[in-house]
Amino acid sequence: MKDFEAEVLVVGSGAGGAMAAYELTKAGRKVLLLEAGRDYDPKAETPMFKRNGEAPLMGAGNSDKDFGFYDATVDGGWQVPDEPYTSAENSDFMWWRARMLGGRTNHWGRYSLRFSEHDFKGKSRDGLGADWPFEYNDIAPWYDKTEALVGVCGTNTGLDDMPPSSDGVLQPPPLPRIPELLVAAAAKKLGIPTAPMHRAVLTRPLDSRAACFYATPCGHGCSIGAAFQTTTSLIPMAKATGNLQVLTDAMVKSVDVDDKGNVVGLSYIDKKTATEHKLSAKVVILAASACESARLLLNSKSAKHPNGLANSSGQVGKNIMDSTGANFGAMVPALQGRPIYNEDGHTANHLFIPWWGHQAQAKKELKFPRGYHFELGGRFSEPGASIDTSLQGYGKSLKQQVKNKYGAYVHFALRGEMVPNEHCYMDIDPSVKDKWGIPVPRFHWKWSEHELNQVEHGLQTAKAILTEMGATVGELPTPEQAILKGGQIIHEVGTTRMGASPKDSVTNQWGQTWDCPNLFVMDGGVFASNPHKNCTLTIMTLAMRNSAWLAEQLATGSLMAAVTPRATPVSMDLLAEGAV
Repeated sequence: MKDFEAEVLVVGSGAGGAMAAYELTKAGRKVLLLEAGRDYDPKAETPMFKRNGEAPLMGAGNSDKDFGFYDATVDGGWQVPDEPYTSAENSDFMWWRARMLGGRTNHWGRYSLRFSEHDFKGKSRDGLGADWPFEYNDIAPWYDKTEALVGVCGTNTGLDDMPPSSDGVLQPPPLPRIPELLVAAAAKKLGIPTAPMHRAVLTRPLDSRAACFYATPCGHGCSIGAAFQTTTSLIPMAKATGNLQVLTDAMVKSVDVDDKGNVVGLSYIDKKTATEHKLSAKVVILAASACESARLLLNSKSAKHPNGLANSSGQVGKNIMDSTGANFGAMVPALQGRPIYNEDGHTANHLFIPWWGHQAQAKKELKFPRGYHFELGGRFSEPGASIDTSLQGYGKSLKQQVKNKYGAYVHFALRGEMVPNEHCYMDIDPSVKDKWGIPVPRFHWKWSEHELNQVEHGLQTAKAILTEMGATVGELPTPEQAILKGGQIIHEVGTTRMGASPKDSVTNQWGQTWDCPNLFVMDGGVFASNPHKNCTLTIMTLAMRNSAWLAEQLATGSLMAAVTPRATPVSMDLLAEGAV
């Protein structure tokens, strides 16, 4: 077999990296995809048919399996062995990493809401943060292409926070559950809308992937491909072109430059052998996740780039944003003792509460500038290890109490937009390194009054809806008590933000770094703002759009790199050790 000569090196196999590989290989470009984690095959490894009762502690999470014993993430989490990170004094930030083929697409909630015209031009409205360097209409057709390729279920609602998809793009959503209908009725009385959640779970078959059969938790993994992850879609699709090779257990150490400061390739550690290797190519794409890509750039110092690669603006590592998060719930008496039946659905909420306050914010009627939404919980789900401390007695009486309350709890998970601030950024720890000798990130974090006021409003709103439903709600926690930690929602973005000027941004609208024309970033790091919606759909959409642009530049020879590095043939022996 001949050696594989890659024209493009892609770092990361999650939403951005896999989409970039798919789009480029489809255009005939040879791509080598590097993943720091191990190989993963959900068709062979998923425990999707296992039940909580078969697991220790009824499937509850632990330090190794953050989201439950059967969580699809095999080697990642908040803490990864041999790969520490640090936090500065008075900062508390949580950094979640997947470390497996497919990245976070094996783990994410699969909520797939489009950003709207409001979301792309926040600074134009309220003067805070930064605008994106394009309009919603520029990206709308690419949202259509991504939704159709990925397979997103939902409906066009006509709400100003939910831009419509073109006809025939969305798959049908599942029907609402009884608790969700009760929330919708109560919210409507308060002038608050509800809508079907858009989710990257198939309700109709698509290519080789089957439709969801509403029987097993998405978090266990999905061997039939109904719950979107790159390991059952984009990666095998790209491989089918014959233009993709994948190298796992490849911990990228730095992006390499020549004496003139031009990008020529990268260096990585083979984690199985602890040996370092170098690869050359015409183009390098970083899609390792916002903070990992920023770490690579900051660690890639040279005489021509003393502050890190692509960092002439000083913005690499700055502007970190995560979604705000707060949880609130109560028992609803009207739901007690109802007939028990299967309410699994596609695991997550079928209805949600989108942001309804754009007009109020335009009129300065609210104490916070950006919106939030509520993800809803409440159904007959598989019992876990949690205990209701209000239960009393024993025997038949106790069992009847449990049965009456089963499925009667309703939960609200707030997810809101954060405005970037000067206190939230990452740099490189001056002394701590990981097992591979790579300096680790150090995080600095502080919520602002914008986020605290937003959470306060959300708590009051959730209480009002629950009270309307007949629930008894006690005293509310303070926003400081309720708001989750930075990074805890796993929506960290903004560390290499795109913009219209190299003075205050790292990349242009195509994810092309201002300083290095053949170096691109295609993960959440390029986000100029962090709307309250899950970021994965937009990461994939940008990666598709920007990779299509890159493919055109390569085809016409107009990519204005100062040099054109010669592609290094990748030995098939090397690929055989870590390739899939």
